[in-house]
Amino acid sequence: MRVLITGGSGFLGTKLAGALLSRGRLVDRHGALAEIQEIVLFDTSPESPFDDARVRPVNGSVCAAEDVVAAIGDDTDSVFHLAAVVSGEAEADFEKGMEVNLGGTLNVLNACRRLDYAPRVIFTSSVAAFGGELPAAVTDTTPATPQSSYGTQKVIGELLVNDLSRKGFIDGRVLRLPTICVRPGAPNRAASGFASGIVREPLNGEPAVCPVAPERLMWVMSPRTAIANLIYAHDLPAAAWGYQRVLNLEGLTVSAGQMLDALRRVCGDAVAGRVSWQRDPAVEAVVATWPGRFESERARVLGFQRDPDFETIIEHHLQEIGRV
Repeated sequence: MRVLITGGSGFLGTKLAGALLSRGRLVDRHGALAEIQEIVLFDTSPESPFDDARVRPVNGSVCAAEDVVAAIGDDTDSVFHLAAVVSGEAEADFEKGMEVNLGGTLNVLNACRRLDYAPRVIFTSSVAAFGGELPAAVTDTTPATPQSSYGTQKVIGELLVNDLSRKGFIDGRVLRLPTICVRPGAPNRAASGFASGIVREPLNGEPAVCPVAPERLMWVMSPRTAIANLIYAHDLPAAAWGYQRVLNLEGLTVSAGQMLDALRRVCGDAVAGRVSWQRDPAVEAVVATWPGRFESERARVLGFQRDPDFETIIEHHLQEIGRV
């Protein structure tokens, strides 16, 4: 079978490709477990860290419909659509957010719709689907009320995946991802980026600033658990999803202060002491619209994974960077 990952050279795209290579098999468009013959890493600057003939980097942009059609071809079983402009950047540059997050998603869905079969399409949405006046805990029936351009673009994508699945054009599955941390590498423009920075930078011997109040709640998930859930979502039968193809995952609710406490317990006072508090109104304005508590009963029933605590998330990161 053939798998395409948009944003394939990004952090999650690379992690996903590595997990798929290790696994070796996925459920194909016929519903049978099949050997993965090719993984296409579709990106604007595609690179492959893998010495594996099954991986093929393809240069292109989701904003260019012809690039997407050429990359998907006529024999792609599954598409993991990860490419996106992050929250802070989409809010600062409305046109770019619309072009990539909405236009790019339309191009991917239209390319899939032209096939004479229904490929499996996994679309990553976000906690930013919610905002404004919310209940104490968001449930599976809480309506989407995005309060950012990024969140709005993601919710439109959710509706499109639902409708194209209803029409039988695709077999779509949408995961509303929590904030993913700890992400290695340089900071990006995501408003939630501090959740990684207050762990990553101190471990690198560098100072870090937390731009939100210690009591600010976040809904988080480790990269390892996120990747496992993407693959699990892909392999579930269509009947398990029913008419509602959008799912709130089981993230971990933790405050910024609790994150720092966990860092101190796992890595000691010297590391935690490199974090200072300096509130940033621009970051808080975005993050404050996101809910911090979820009750994701449907994800539990379907068997999706959840991180047990923030200490485990830190330990996962230490293992990833070879510090354990």
